[in-house]
Amino acid sequence: MDGMNFSDKNQCPEADALVYDDGVKARVDHLYERVKDVVTPMEWPKFAPLVDAILRLKQERGATILAHNYMTPEIFNCVGDITGDSLKLAQVAAEADEDIILQAGVHFMAETAKILSPNKTVLIPDMDAGCSLASSITGEDVQRIKAAYPDLPIVTYVNTSADVKAWSDICCTSSNAVQVVESVARQWGVDTVIMIPDEYLAKNVAAQTDIKILTWKGSCEVHEMFTPQDIDDLRAAHPDAVILTHPECPPEVMARADFAGSTGAMAGYVKDKSPAKAILITECSMSDNVAVENPDVDFVKPCNLCPHMKRITLTGIYEALRDLKHEVEVDPVIAQKARASLQAMLDLPKATTPPSFETGKDAVAVPYVAV
Repeated sequence: MDGMNFSDKNQCPEADALVYDDGVKARVDHLYERVKDVVTPMEWPKFAPLVDAILRLKQERGATILAHNYMTPEIFNCVGDITGDSLKLAQVAAEADEDIILQAGVHFMAETAKILSPNKTVLIPDMDAGCSLASSITGEDVQRIKAAYPDLPIVTYVNTSADVKAWSDICCTSSNAVQVVESVARQWGVDTVIMIPDEYLAKNVAAQTDIKILTWKGSCEVHEMFTPQDIDDLRAAHPDAVILTHPECPPEVMARADFAGSTGAMAGYVKDKSPAKAILITECSMSDNVAVENPDVDFVKPCNLCPHMKRITLTGIYEALRDLKHEVEVDPVIAQKARASLQAMLDLPKATTPPSFETGKDAVAVPYVAV
């Protein structure tokens, strides 16, 4: 591989032809020091040639790689240029100089990147990398909701398709959901807001505000698997640990946690507080990636893997860059409308730090929309 030029995609080797030779070792073995606590020595010789090829190929292609917090550590820490939650990735990528964006994440994230960077080429390593939450609702569903509740604003979680965003009034993230709900209620002069599609995020937001909320029966298959008994068992087994949950978890789970917030808020808490032991109630790879940044914290991993996120591999990233394949497109009309709902959120005042949710709150009844 030494001296190989990737300018002609036909010259790029197949992934299984890449070898862990002295050149690869010299170029990328320093990266192993970063991930050695979460990637085994047996795995690295398989990962290193792909890491090396991706780093060289993305420079040749003029590409930037967006790596979501749920990516495996060899992707997140070794080839990702921009890391974090889905909206941050798309926002930063829009300002990047590179003309090609590769989304190491699921399909709705790649769509959001395309919406905010319409003139750039957006690739995803696997077109089937979907999301149980995003697939729970369609744009047609949102149109029926609007017809049934014309006087109520629709707040849509960013973990949705472009088509769903396009028919919504404003988007929200798990960080700013409470702020968005309260702001849009004031703007519309109403005491009730429709929040879709995550029923658990809606219920957790409802416990933090006086605004009444209607929701949709959708959920993240990773976070809904956690139960109150899981938290009780973890607390009993690790009484010295700080338990952090994501607001996509059921309210009964979040109520038992010490801290609750977005992936960014959880990572920030661990960095700022540096607890001796931490348990992150979210997708499994998140713990690995936060552990890399916080080597002095002991992490207990109650693993729930996202099967959709795990479709994204180093091999897939390499092949997508090699062949410039799996380009994500969004209909320009849909993109324009979806961009408006995202912009309505982005125009709100920014929090200086990722907001957290108050834990230990009583559950609030949140009805589903009737459509």
